[in-house]
Amino acid sequence: MTGSPNLIALVDGNNFYVSCERVFRPDSIGKPVAVLSNNDGILVARSQEIKALGIKMGTPVFQIQHLIKQHNIQLFSSNYTLYADMSSRVMSILEEFAPYSEVY
Repeated sequence: MTGSPNLIALVDGNNFYVSCERVFRPDSIGKPVAVLSNNDGILVARSQEIKALGIKMGTPVFQIQHLIKQHNIQLFSSNYTLYADMSSRVMSILEEFAPYSEVY
């Protein structure tokens, strides 16, 4: 075998939707934040602070109203246009380092 071995990198944006929201809401950094589904009924993204409370992905908002009030959880409506734009920006940076990529 000659040459360099093939390398594979897997890149995952941790709490990506929450991270996107925090770019424009830096006051929410370090606080419990969740992003809701299209109809604002279900959690589709959770900050680390929310995960630490034991709240699971896909939890309906009505089931955790007491926790939302108790922990002052900030809820954001999903903004898929923003997330797609931010994802494209991340991918363009990664493409500078990796000539071949597959976006999921």
